[in-house]
Parts: sequence; structure tokens; C-alpha cells
Amino acid sequence: MDLSALTIFRAVVRENGVTRAAAKLNRVQSNVTTRIRQLEETLGTDLFIRDGRRLVLTPAGETLLPYAERLLALAEEARHAVSENRPQGRLRLGTMESTAASRLPRVLAAYHRRWPQVTLELATGVTRALIESVRSFEVDAAVMARPIEPDALPAEQFEFVPVFEEELTLVTPRGQQPSTMAHEAAGMTLVAFERGCAYRSYAMRWYEQQGIRPARVLELGSYHAIVACVAAGAGVAVAPRSVLALARLDDEVDLHPMGEFGRIDTLLVWRKGHFSAALNAMRDLLVSGADND
Repeated sequence: MDLSALTIFRAVVRENGVTRAAAKLNRVQSNVTTRIRQLEETLGTDLFIRDGRRLVLTPAGETLLPYAERLLALAEEARHAVSENRPQGRLRLGTMESTAASRLPRVLAAYHRRWPQVTLELATGVTRALIESVRSFEVDAAVMARPIEPDALPAEQFEFVPVFEEELTLVTPRGQQPSTMAHEAAGMTLVAFERGCAYRSYAMRWYEQQGIRPARVLELGSYHAIVACVAAGAGVAVAPRSVLALARLDDEVDLHPMGEFGRIDTLLVWRKGHFSAALNAMRDLLVSGADND
């Protein structure tokens, strides 16, 4: 099978259609459509069916997708293997929003200065989504909080190394007294990211340890919005102290330690066996603490 055709097939799936895939690949739509048709003819089966304006994978398309991901990942790995082990090409890095804001800017700047031949692509998401992105080769590696579930990163699929440590704090409206914090938190809304966020999982485990539970959960998509809700008295939240300090959000709320759940490793995670010179250079920068250069 033609790797170029598989690249187009994967792009159509990821971008949910021909139009966006063509834009992503810098191709005309007719070329994308033709290449998909040629791939279907080569395989002797349809890969998509049209549902209104959407393209939906057929069972054959569902079967092909993980093979396409693996073949394209192996091709990329092969290109790196024969390039005298110098970082080059593309490095797709997944990350949590908090890490992208507080920890990565200096690392990425240092990386670009040292290895300008590498094109960096960054994608943000919650921890659970990042794990799936690594698993499916959508990214080469991801920077994420250590999942609270001990089996979330099975050794037969993933490798990882700790690169940062975050201090999680319970964020409450001004005037919250530490002695009554747990009792009052039980009657308030927990303001958090969507399910799959590791910090939300640690928050829920903290609640369990206190023998309480939040009245409800309000899902928001940014720390600015989360802290604004807490400052207005809409609830409580859990957030890394580094993010709050960087954005000067800690002036608007009170912060409280979370005991054993307050120190959380941030990991660099990659698919086992899927490594490259570009990723190795990123790992070295992260482990050496380039964000503090």
C-alpha cells in the first residue's frame, strides 16, 4: 500500500471529512477524493460511507485505521533511524493545557534554538485523551499528569519518565477557613475540567479521603474561567500552584494544601518502541530541567 494514500486516509478520518483533510495536507479536494477512491480500489472494498454531509468509516475502514497508524509511525521511525541520529522532521507533542502554559514555553524555545530542523506540533487535551493519542500514534509523545489509576499506562504499551512535579492546591473563595474547609467544600460545586482530567480525579480522591462529596460538578475549559467562578463564589476547584502563580490568579482566591494528593508527577509518555532522535532530544531537555534555564 502507498504510504501517501494511507496518510490521506488518516487525515480524512482525523479531520472528519475531505475538505478539512485537504486543507491540512495542502492538497486540492479532488486529489484527496481521488486518492481515497484509488486506495479503495486497491483494497477491493469501501472505506467510507456518506451520512448526509459526514463521512463515516465502514467496518473495513475501522479495521484499516490502526494498521495505517502503525505503518505510518514505522515509516517515520525508519526515516529517523537512517538520518545519522540527528533530530529532524516532525515531532508531535501532546500536553495538558496547564503544562503548555506554565512549563513548556521555555523548553520549546530552547528546543527550537538547538534543533531548528524539527517541526514541532503541539496538541492539548486532558490526560485520558492524551493517553489515547499516544496509543493511536496521533502524537509521538505527551506530557501529562501521572494518572491516578495504576493501570492507566500498561508497561507493554507505554514508556514514560517523570519530568516535573506539580503542587496541587484546593482553590476556594476568599475567606475560607482551613478548619472548616472540608465541611464547607462538601456543600459547594466542584469547578473542573471535563472527565478524563487527572487533576479532577485527584480532587475526587481527596473528597473521598475527607469522607465527603461535592454537591455537583461544573465543567469548564480553562483555568481563567475556573478561577473566576471560584472567586465569584460559585464553587471550589483544584489547580496547580504554578499555573495560578504564572497567571497571577492566586491573588483572587485562597489556596489550601491537599496533603498526599498535593504532589503530582508530570510524565513524558511515549508508545513503547516508538522513539526517535527528535523525541530523545525533547526528553533530554525536559529531564534536565530546561524550563529553568
